[in-house]
Amino acid sequence: MDATLTLVDLAGLIALLLWGVHMVQTGVQRAFGPSLRRFLGIALARRPAAFAAGLGITAILQSSTATGLMVSSFAAEGMLDLVPGLAVMLGANVGTTLIVQVLSFDVSRVATLLILAGVIAFRRGGASQVRDLGRVGIGLGLMLLALHLLLAVITPYEDVPSLRLLLGALTTQPLMDVMLAALFTWAAHSSVAVVLVIMSFAARGVVPPDAAFALVLGANLGTAINPLLEASAGDDPSARRLPMGNLLNRAFGILIALALLRPIGRVLVVIEPDPARAVADFHTAFNVALALVFFPVLSPYARLLRRLLPSRIAAVDPGRPLYLDPAARESPPLAIAAAGREALRMADVLEEMLIGARAALIGGDRRRVGGTRRLDDVIDRLNAAIKAYLTLLDPEAMRDADHQRLAQVLAFATQLENAGDVVDKNLLAHAAKRIKRGIAFSPEGGAELDALFARVQRNVRMAASLFLSGDLAAARALAAEKEALRDQEARATAAHFARLRAGRIDSTETSTLHLDVLRDLQRVNAHLVAAAAYPVLEEQGALLPSRLRPDEETGEAAQTAKFGQES
Repeated sequence: MDATLTLVDLAGLIALLLWGVHMVQTGVQRAFGPSLRRFLGIALARRPAAFAAGLGITAILQSSTATGLMVSSFAAEGMLDLVPGLAVMLGANVGTTLIVQVLSFDVSRVATLLILAGVIAFRRGGASQVRDLGRVGIGLGLMLLALHLLLAVITPYEDVPSLRLLLGALTTQPLMDVMLAALFTWAAHSSVAVVLVIMSFAARGVVPPDAAFALVLGANLGTAINPLLEASAGDDPSARRLPMGNLLNRAFGILIALALLRPIGRVLVVIEPDPARAVADFHTAFNVALALVFFPVLSPYARLLRRLLPSRIAAVDPGRPLYLDPAARESPPLAIAAAGREALRMADVLEEMLIGARAALIGGDRRRVGGTRRLDDVIDRLNAAIKAYLTLLDPEAMRDADHQRLAQVLAFATQLENAGDVVDKNLLAHAAKRIKRGIAFSPEGGAELDALFARVQRNVRMAASLFLSGDLAAARALAAEKEALRDQEARATAAHFARLRAGRIDSTETSTLHLDVLRDLQRVNAHLVAAAAYPVLEEQGALLPSRLRPDEETGEAAQTAKFGQES
């Protein structure tokens, strides 16, 4: 029973350590995520600066995995050359050892102070960044507390014969140590936490030095697996070059270190008698040595990776998302911005659909009907991808402004998808009907429809610009377009009936088709106004709840509103 409770205690404390690491990472990413990503993007021009950027950002994030995911996403999008990307990963591997070095000293006494300061900042901080830094303080305190309690739990079991027997078997199997630690690090997504646990075991003599060093090698291998798995989800092999290069250089270093493990262990034990400090020093020395070996040969190494993983030449799929970076989901503002960029692609596709429908309806181009229908599938796929991407974000990690912007992105994408459906199911159906039956518009009617199409296309571009800027004056201008288009439609309809009465229109079928096109273009424009103008006007308090003027004598408007709410 005691052994079972002890195992539960160990598992709980390791979970507490992992949670502390997670709180530190998420706190830093929420407070500085966009700035860190922007800084990383700027610093990638040259190899030494890229190495330093990888080291510094990873030391702050306490996760080479997080840095690896960010850099791999840059490389996959073509924003980063392979050589500076590999330099960033070498720096990240060194940066992840710095926090281990700090925690290898006895700093457990400040654990409660960090937790106290973190809770005060989290509860009392007015600014969201102060609250995020409070999370960092709580996370650091939990990490130190977990390490201190781990030592206390392990101490009574140092001399248990069965444990000594098991550890003796592990000592003779360093390759098994590497695989076990790699598996655990892959599952935990944190080499920092795994190395800290190894340090705790080594500090109490539970793990002999050679076994501890082998376990550290496994932690270094496991942390390189997750970026590779993320990159493997894509179709292009070139996206796997950077994470594969990081994994291969670590595997190479591990093979060399395993061959020299015993002499390295003897030297380190002499230099540093403290087992925990020896583990931290071995972890740092391994990554520094790996950086020194590979940094001068990054260019030929990159050429080898390009040869092993050539780019796949494939037709561009317009419905495939380009900006929905999986790594950006760790920072909701970045993820929402990426979804916004993808939504702007939907606006471009919608404008292209209007151009095709205009050519088919007015010009009678039969070939444009099928091609334009396929564009509606592109809009549908992009809309579905944006929604699926945004639903994976953690609501608790978002601020009020993030929730508001997320709602705007979803509304924009949904309204554009609805507008695309109107073009597909209505305007293109009208075009196919006109071409099949040989219906011809009068010169005046064709000019009116052409002018209306041009105005709606211009409003698509205005809606896209407004979605980016959120400018109140632009929102009012786009909202006014709804009234202007309604007036234009009314004038066109009146002129059309005048021509009909004068006998200048051949058939009622032409008349019906003309009016249907006018109505559907107005519906498309209404979706554009709802997509971009109304969210901005509502946010600024410039949107009335109803266009219906209340009748003070009869209360008719109030009764109508009440009936609508009840129904």
